[in-house]
Amino acid sequence: MSRVQRGDWDQWWRSAAIYQIYPRSFSDSNGDGIGDLAGVLEKMDYLEKLGIDAVWFSPFYPSPQHDTGYDVSDYLDINPEYGDLETFDKVLAELHARGMKAIIDVVPNHSSWDHPLFKQALAAEPGDAARDMYMFRKCADTTPNNWGSMFGGSAWSKVEPLTGKPSDRDWWYLHIFDASQPDFNWENPKVHDFFRSYLRFWLDRGVDGFRVDVAHGLVKDPALPDDLVGPDRLNYEGPNSDNGRALDVGPFFNQPGVHDIYREWRQVLDEYGRDRMLVAEAWVNTPEQEAMYVREDEMSQAFNFSVVNCHWEPAALRKVIRRTQEASASVGAPPTWVLSNHDKVRHATRFGYPSGANTDNGIGASDPQPDQEIGLTRALSATAFLAGLPGSIYLYNGEELGLPEATTLPDEARQDPTWQRSDFRVRGRDGCRVPLPWSDDPGSNFGFSPAGASPAWLPQPDNWGGLSVQAQESDPNSPLNFYRKMLAVRRDLGLGMGESTWLDSDPEVLALQVTGANGRQVVVVTNLGIGMRPLPKITVAASAKIVLATPGIGSSPSSNHSRKDQIAPGQTLWIEI
Repeated sequence: MSRVQRGDWDQWWRSAAIYQIYPRSFSDSNGDGIGDLAGVLEKMDYLEKLGIDAVWFSPFYPSPQHDTGYDVSDYLDINPEYGDLETFDKVLAELHARGMKAIIDVVPNHSSWDHPLFKQALAAEPGDAARDMYMFRKCADTTPNNWGSMFGGSAWSKVEPLTGKPSDRDWWYLHIFDASQPDFNWENPKVHDFFRSYLRFWLDRGVDGFRVDVAHGLVKDPALPDDLVGPDRLNYEGPNSDNGRALDVGPFFNQPGVHDIYREWRQVLDEYGRDRMLVAEAWVNTPEQEAMYVREDEMSQAFNFSVVNCHWEPAALRKVIRRTQEASASVGAPPTWVLSNHDKVRHATRFGYPSGANTDNGIGASDPQPDQEIGLTRALSATAFLAGLPGSIYLYNGEELGLPEATTLPDEARQDPTWQRSDFRVRGRDGCRVPLPWSDDPGSNFGFSPAGASPAWLPQPDNWGGLSVQAQESDPNSPLNFYRKMLAVRRDLGLGMGESTWLDSDPEVLALQVTGANGRQVVVVTNLGIGMRPLPKITVAASAKIVLATPGIGSSPSSNHSRKDQIAPGQTLWIEI
């Protein structure tokens, strides 16, 4: 039996449906082709009608946008392209007035090289205290070690080209990501002070939580030893690789010291109430490692990347869900369920490929294309299955429209730094970041912008209008209306706060009996096979009632299943018993 339990049930994040807004791509209010906070304000009715409990905002801080906002030049302000602090306060107040919470992104592993702290470090001489805020090392003939950037190339860049000072000739700075994103030195207590002040600044404004970027990467092995991967992490095949790409392993990931940082942060958040939350973006290799981040005195949640990385395979998915539930229960934390985000090919596209296909490097027009119908059917099914389980679920803006990856994005339009740093081998993440379609009008970037606006910052596919909110509103079988129903039924049944038990089932069927917080019992069941499969016997009682159904592969959108005792391939059912 799996049950979410720790603390009081009024800690909203334990069972919340949380919606990620990528500000640059959500809604453009002023016609410059870039989403903004005023655009979010205009869509408050939409967010409320969707039925979510909270919004997570990807970075909206001032930034030169070398990595679309994850290169922060000021942690205490708003990027002028997105608005200002006054507009953010209005967004926050409106969300709270409608019963929704707000989570913001904190980027503590690195800043932009435009941040005043890094500029001060460059202006100082080697050995000055200002440089101790970042990871500078002296090495005469080569890089200080063999570490590679996650975006391609070396993780070390020379200092002298940035300063022009002869005294910097043998000095390097560390950047695990782009050269424009220097890594903070978390061995320095002043870095700790800086981020505690950051937390209090935004908590004082009323934010409800923080998503911690690269939560597993802040602390590096102080000896800076060579790692097993080497400098080419994007074209690596070895013991720590996945489809020719290095995993997040090595002396700069998942070091024990990161947990001390989050214990500090937990104490800061507790000053404001135990309902303020932290969620870790920790790309670690097992659910057990993820659980280490959500022990009682650390974070509230960790993203379940073990599920994100799982293919459409019943045995593998069953195993990873079980392990997630067990690992979370071992530390008394709620599991999280997530299938898409701004760093991952959208799951409506991933599931349209044969199991095992590698999409991690992005998809271009010259690559094999997915089966869109199968991809969408499976995406709805997987989302509904996870949404029926105890814990919280994270949704990425646009998935409620069934949006696929923009797989034919022109290569010349790409902005992800991975594309250039990999010598144009790895297309990167732009395909999941294309602005949302709100209407069928191409003259307004499909409603993303006002009429007559500048082109969207990333070009939208020509068929985006048919997937728009406008096109889906009046269709009762649209993905949008399915998501609305799913979230409403989930809340009505109290499934996120319930307890679950696995049921015996066909090998290609996953089935759990979930008792909601209000005592109502539902069997959540999905068929990952290729043909009709039997339902668990408990669901065929005369009193059993289907309360939610996705279409199976080859089924009409409104059909449930052809026989009361069977489930269609690619289908998920919620059956109240």
